[in-house]
Amino acid sequence: MYAITIDQPGGPEVMKWAEQPDPELPPGHVLLDVAATAVNRADLLQRQGFYPPPPGASDVLGLECSGTIAELGEGVSGWSVGDQVCALLAGGGYAEKVAVPASQLLPLPEGVDLLVAASLPEVACTVWSNVVMGAGLSRGDVLLVHGGGGGIGTHAIQVGVALGARVAVTAGSEEKLSRCRELGADILVNYREADFVDEIRKATDGHGADVILDNMGGSYLDRNVDVLAADGRLVVIGMQGGRKGELDLGKLLSKRGHVTAAGLRGRAESGHEGKADIVADVRKRLWPLIAEGAVHPIVSAELPITEAPRGHELLDSADTVGKVILTIPRN
Repeated sequence: MYAITIDQPGGPEVMKWAEQPDPELPPGHVLLDVAATAVNRADLLQRQGFYPPPPGASDVLGLECSGTIAELGEGVSGWSVGDQVCALLAGGGYAEKVAVPASQLLPLPEGVDLLVAASLPEVACTVWSNVVMGAGLSRGDVLLVHGGGGGIGTHAIQVGVALGARVAVTAGSEEKLSRCRELGADILVNYREADFVDEIRKATDGHGADVILDNMGGSYLDRNVDVLAADGRLVVIGMQGGRKGELDLGKLLSKRGHVTAAGLRGRAESGHEGKADIVADVRKRLWPLIAEGAVHPIVSAELPITEAPRGHELLDSADTVGKVILTIPRN
């Protein structure tokens, strides 16, 4: 098969489309002929040498894909060769073939094209596991989403609206904020021009945010606690603003606040809060929202896998809203 290879960490130009050995097919896995994958920020970090794959995972980039089942591993039931699916991966999506635990497969959501479906598993599982399963977002809550114009952000806005929350977002341009408004966000903060703590307090009559989905990490930690509502839940899923921040426990105690830092890639496949549980809940409760049109994939660009460097440049720029898809050519 062909896959994206990286000889040494570096810029987008280090990625090459080259021949590689076919993946092995362990028990409980299926082999997919990949139709498309999607670019995630974790891919950029891994390419630069900052985010190695978990033990046992493929060192090929790609945390999600869509495709067709080509072969079933020992012990797999409930799926058939020829089924079109999308999948959550620990790695390996930037390739013609990938072996996936059957428990991390999802059927294509009703009404979603095979290629577009590649943009869903990572954002869907990240948002659902953190905002809904973890933080318990409820109707009437205020949900603050940092980075509202990104893949995670555009998905989280829609999930929040579909579940009856009031959604606030931060973004760095009026164009991105306008798109967030179209998706249902009604508290819009340009972080280059205003302080999100003040703006959200004003918009909520001092209440603040019940749930915060944060991709910034250290640089936003103190202000996130400032804007938390009583009994609020802050979930940190990224460190774009640094690994370290100062936490005022007095402020947190006064609000009975909760701070959680949660990754997805390194979770166990099975067991409590493992990927299998997350994927099952996404299929049961989120996929119907996509089928009815309450939540839909947001794709900014679709490129062939041979243009993966361009895909990484797009994601790293301020020009994208939503996901970048990389399609895999079929011989």
